[in-house]
Amino acid sequence: MTTILSYQRYTVFVSVALITFASLAGAALYSKWLLVPAVIAGALFLLGVHDVRQRRHSILRNYPVVGHLRFLLESFRPEIRQYIIEGDHDEVPFSRQDRGLVYQRAKGVEDKRPFGTIENVYGSGYAWLTHSATPVTIADTDFRVRIGGSACRQPYSASLYNISAMSFGSLSANAILALNTGARKGGFAHDTGEGSISRYHRQGGGDLICQIASGYFGCRNDDGSFSPEKFRVLAADPQIKMIEIKLSQGAKPGHGGMLPASKISPEIAEARGIPMGVDCVSPAAHSTFSTPVGLMKFIDQLRTLSDGKPVGFKLCIGHRREFMSMVKAMLETGIMPDFIVVDGAEGGTGAAPVEFANRVGMPMLEALTFVHNTLRGAGIRDEIRIGAAGKIITAFDIARTLALGADWCNAARGFMFAIGCIQAQACHTNCCPVGIATQDKGRQRAIDVGDKSERVARFHRNTMKALGEIAGAAGLTNPSDFMPYHFMFRQKDNEFLDGNEAYPYLPEGFLVAGKEIPELSEWYSRWDRANAQSFAPPEIPHGPFQRRKAA
Repeated sequence: MTTILSYQRYTVFVSVALITFASLAGAALYSKWLLVPAVIAGALFLLGVHDVRQRRHSILRNYPVVGHLRFLLESFRPEIRQYIIEGDHDEVPFSRQDRGLVYQRAKGVEDKRPFGTIENVYGSGYAWLTHSATPVTIADTDFRVRIGGSACRQPYSASLYNISAMSFGSLSANAILALNTGARKGGFAHDTGEGSISRYHRQGGGDLICQIASGYFGCRNDDGSFSPEKFRVLAADPQIKMIEIKLSQGAKPGHGGMLPASKISPEIAEARGIPMGVDCVSPAAHSTFSTPVGLMKFIDQLRTLSDGKPVGFKLCIGHRREFMSMVKAMLETGIMPDFIVVDGAEGGTGAAPVEFANRVGMPMLEALTFVHNTLRGAGIRDEIRIGAAGKIITAFDIARTLALGADWCNAARGFMFAIGCIQAQACHTNCCPVGIATQDKGRQRAIDVGDKSERVARFHRNTMKALGEIAGAAGLTNPSDFMPYHFMFRQKDNEFLDGNEAYPYLPEGFLVAGKEIPELSEWYSRWDRANAQSFAPPEIPHGPFQRRKAA
């Protein structure tokens, strides 16, 4: 009996075989119409024979024919979850509530919600804004920040909310054109990503942040090294407002990449300055510098070659000591970046290995607080602007990020939603269903540049309006005035902290003042281990971490 039951898995295979032979016999004896089921059942029978003989899929060998249902259901499992099962708060990685808000603001339709919040206001991790009894009304919500230090001759007045780095090649031509045209219409900036400036960026006419990464695309020699001459020509473009050196990104910090030769189109080759027919490699590390002081000298070189445009760098925080080494290099050389962009580990449009996407890099809130306080501790925070990126979608996200130390915010996926992204998570397959993350010209035709660029500008405008409203609710006249104490953070079900407790601003100059604060001994210990001349640790720690005892 047990043996018979174990062979029940072949029931469908045997059934289609019987139907095939029965239909063939019926067609020969009674009616030719029986050839139709014979052909269908025969095809399934041959499929079953193949399943039993193949060695790749165990499930098909044990469940011929019917086993394909498993692969079929698995193929559209994400769509079933997103459209039928997913709740408003299920973050994979953005919740339906957040995506819906972007869609509504981009389309200019009603974005209000009736019947109260659906947030668990008593749950761990919940945060809220403390409002004022004397709110104000802010009429002009075109909020700006000036970026450019004392060595910068062409400072840039940036919006508090801009499009984060996404390369042409990762995104389609129509997606880039829609985003950049929307940036021009809305008066905010668009980061090129490491793929350099394409004809579609230029056609859009929006302000650009030109990203220079380890591949030096757009300004490289034939061997992949940095070309000062080509960079000088590139940076002279008046459309470029700032230069951003990419050290790492939130999606895959410390990881390089490769664009296979088969995916390199003439337009991509033109933008990146690379040959056709050869794999395009993005090294994990820069070849132009290898030390903190070398990074500062590279910043100074780019600022000179660009005739004084703002130059800074973007990174996802890893070893905190290494960032402190960069800050020490700033103090030692006197060369300051005009800005630093902190990319949280939760950020990233780029496809990445699961381990990197999930487990490498510091999340944005902690990273931003660390960078902000390190610059404060070194006494140079006022000379350097900080941008931040990492799942910043709503006005609340922007306000909280500004409060914790940022001067402006960037978003990539939020603006992708604005041009129609449905979070299908097929970005790496070249089969994006809405034509955004693909080089398939047939698929990218789905993006109407005129309509989508209006949505980009409208999303930005409506988000800035919402930012003005919550800033006014807090009694402020500008969202740049947000401070940590304007927010509360729930730690446990019955405990919450003031923002000054959860994410405090540390004292100005405490790292270089000479007199130590006992409560900050860990900061001093890490600062002592940092070296402007090298990213390498002074010693390899073994055993339990020994916290420094303050003098």
